[in-house]
Amino acid sequence: MPEDISPLIRTDIPHSARIWNYWMGGKDNFEIDRVVGDAGVEVDPDIATMATESRKFLVRSVRYLASEIGIRQFLDIGTGLPTMQNTHEVAQSVAHDAKIVYADNDPMVLAHARALLTNTTPEGVTTYIDSDYHKPEQILADARNVLNFNQPIGVMFMGVLGHAQTYDDLRRIVSTVMDAVPSGSYLTMWDGTTDSQAYVTLCENYAKTGGVPYVPRPQDEIRAVFDGLEMVPPGFVSITQWWADEDDSDLEDARPISAYGAVARKP
Repeated sequence: MPEDISPLIRTDIPHSARIWNYWMGGKDNFEIDRVVGDAGVEVDPDIATMATESRKFLVRSVRYLASEIGIRQFLDIGTGLPTMQNTHEVAQSVAHDAKIVYADNDPMVLAHARALLTNTTPEGVTTYIDSDYHKPEQILADARNVLNFNQPIGVMFMGVLGHAQTYDDLRRIVSTVMDAVPSGSYLTMWDGTTDSQAYVTLCENYAKTGGVPYVPRPQDEIRAVFDGLEMVPPGFVSITQWWADEDDSDLEDARPISAYGAVARKP
């Protein structure tokens, strides 16, 4: 880990990205994250399922956008720790010339990004921006150095907007980004919902640990983020049930969990 980054990483306070990494079976976490993570599973046994299913949703949605729609540019905001089958790996496996810009402002995420978020193809571009998504204008300004904002862009907020300070902030962040991208761009977004009291309790308990609070929201509030966009079938559903091709159609009967999202096109 780079010397100029590691002093900024707190190992005595749990961190949602590292806990998520632990639930996904990764190794980029500390003891405090594992302790809080284990306690979370005791409260909500579905949380580890949410972690693994969220990555499957990412893979399916990016593969769909790259292969079926022809999207060649992705802006992944609130990246989290690199794990397996990251956005650039999925996109560049379909389109060797795909360009991916990651944005995050967490020191540990950025340290790992420098080491792991590198091209999987000679033709592609993979880079990252050190920026807080509460400042979407800065993200957009930096992304313009890599992405062509005259061509469609796949915008991604994957289970991160629960950290938005308020619901108004959440709507402002997404709308600012989507207003800046051209027609034919896509928004892929999911977040935790209030459907499960166990999940709500888990988030309340996490806030008491000193970590940055994560706020689950009602389904209708998350669905409203897609207002004005054209949803790809099957629409706004649990991430376990989102599929966009026949090979994934068996997911239609999958058990829903308290994590909902969609993929939608900007007209």
